[in-house]
Amino acid sequence: MNCQAVAEAEKNMVFAARLTQRGHKINTMEDLTALYEKSFSNDTVTAISKLPHPTIQKFAVITVAIVGASRRFLAQITRHQNEVKFMSASLQYSNYAGQADFAVPYEILTAPKAIQEMYLESCKSDMDCYEELCAAGIGHDAAGYVTPQGLRNVLIISATPYQWKHIIGQRVCRRNTDETRIVLLKIWQELFSLSQVLFAPDLTGPFCQRDQCLEGKMSCKRKLLTSSMLFLSETSLRTRFCKSYKVLSFIITYTPNINFSFSDR
Repeated sequence: MNCQAVAEAEKNMVFAARLTQRGHKINTMEDLTALYEKSFSNDTVTAISKLPHPTIQKFAVITVAIVGASRRFLAQITRHQNEVKFMSASLQYSNYAGQADFAVPYEILTAPKAIQEMYLESCKSDMDCYEELCAAGIGHDAAGYVTPQGLRNVLIISATPYQWKHIIGQRVCRRNTDETRIVLLKIWQELFSLSQVLFAPDLTGPFCQRDQCLEGKMSCKRKLLTSSMLFLSETSLRTRFCKSYKVLSFIITYTPNINFSFSDR
């Protein structure tokens, strides 16, 4: 949503790092402003980004809006709590009667048509019950308990650059659901397009790509290569069912009703 925040994050990071070494030269607010406005190169951003001092990457907030990811995705991504804030569409106040759409998991998307129909019929059956409860006078909040995890949702996430890199590093790992990986890969793609230095693969990617796997016995033992991670290209998306997929500025419109092809599957 706030594309300019990425450039601001770079500027604030360099400013914070310089400030620690120039306190003796700052006597007035004009001196401080001059330091803030001082130019810097990509090499400076690269060098500072690699320092083991995460605090300097925490003076800006980048906000991303995700439209269409499932409520199961919501349950997974909100486990991140440090330096990150979430705002989601509410089942208490939103009326999904006749308005519901569903995320379709990759494994079901690639299954025989009968399996796909079984899944969608189950989702629709849950929403039929939801509508009947609402029609009977039950509030949206209570009726929302019968909605499926696949119900598509709207979510806004705000986090510092340092935390975004941490979230992406954890969530593009194969240990996550395909939906989670796809959404975070697209967020990474957008961030990388805005700053190829701050969100470079050696600073942002999965742990196995940057150093070594941290999953222990749960490791998939298949290291992700930079070539297969950078990034989920438009050509790897083959539209399926009725919805479209697009990225608008920094608002990510994610349609789970899509057949995704992973080069590293």
